[in-house]
Amino acid sequence: MSGTQQAEPAVSAPPAPGPGKERDGRTRQRPLALQLLARPEVGVFLGAIAVWVFFLVAAPPVRDGSSMANILYQSSTIGIVAIPVALLMIGGEFDLSAGVAVIASALTASMLAFQLSMNVWVGVLVALLVSLAVGLFNGWLLMKTGLPSFLVTLGTFLILQGVNLAVTKLVTGNVATDDISDMDGFDQAKSIFASSFEVGGVNVKITIVWWLVFAAIATWVLLRTKYGNWIFAVGGNKQSARAVGVPVTFTKISLFMLVGFGAWFVGMHQLFSFNTVQSGEGVGQELIYIAAAVIGGCLLTGGSGSAIGPVFGAFMFGMVQQGIVYAGWNPDWFKAFLGVMLLGAVLINLWVQRTATRR
Repeated sequence: MSGTQQAEPAVSAPPAPGPGKERDGRTRQRPLALQLLARPEVGVFLGAIAVWVFFLVAAPPVRDGSSMANILYQSSTIGIVAIPVALLMIGGEFDLSAGVAVIASALTASMLAFQLSMNVWVGVLVALLVSLAVGLFNGWLLMKTGLPSFLVTLGTFLILQGVNLAVTKLVTGNVATDDISDMDGFDQAKSIFASSFEVGGVNVKITIVWWLVFAAIATWVLLRTKYGNWIFAVGGNKQSARAVGVPVTFTKISLFMLVGFGAWFVGMHQLFSFNTVQSGEGVGQELIYIAAAVIGGCLLTGGSGSAIGPVFGAFMFGMVQQGIVYAGWNPDWFKAFLGVMLLGAVLINLWVQRTATRR
């Protein structure tokens, strides 16, 4: 055997990761596209785009600016209430009384101002107090008894529905309130709740602006404030949230009061748009608000969602509702068609989230 030993090949060390590269796949940052897909509002955004494109093709009048303004207006009257409903759902609860609460606030403002011959602003402010009180009652009873929000708000729904009709008949002798368009303060209140302005020759309702402003504020609160953290915490696990110092009772009650505020605002819009209110309206509208929030990515179990998702959910409702009219279809099919479109949007949302999670 030769005395010369064969040199073993040198084992080179693995190259150091370059700038921005991680050693371990477990700490690797996901691509931006997958991060976006994981957001709860992305699925409904894609669904809203699909519905919009569908009606652009199926209903040519939708392409007109005035038609789109009308669609956005219908969406805004849903979205203004759907946003606080979404916050409440993120907090782990939901409110079945929101629809009739809208009418209750409008009836309060109208009858108080007309029957007592007062400035309409007095009625508006009293209606706000009544709406906040309804939300306070819902939240207080929920926390005091531990009953599910379904039962608590179902009871409030039935109470308000009966009171709306009975008190209106008792006070006015009719099922509708009197016309208040000639009363003091009406024009000023209408300029805030029910006015319109022109953009490029298209008449735009002020509720569209309020809708987007409320969505921006709610998004900021959820993502940038301590209160937003409390909302997610109480919706995820109430006991754990209380253990780390989250004021669970305050958070839950305040969320119900926010729904009351949204109901009051839409109620004032209806009052100052039509000058009078039908006491039997509002029934069933609460399901629209909840559906817009669910389609927007809010879970019925709480702890997940956003304030932007319900904006797209409300837009889908307005798009379908008005798109059927512009397409010249039988409006009797509205509910069935709406259900199909909404299920499609939910499935798209589910597929997008599962794809993002799996990757």
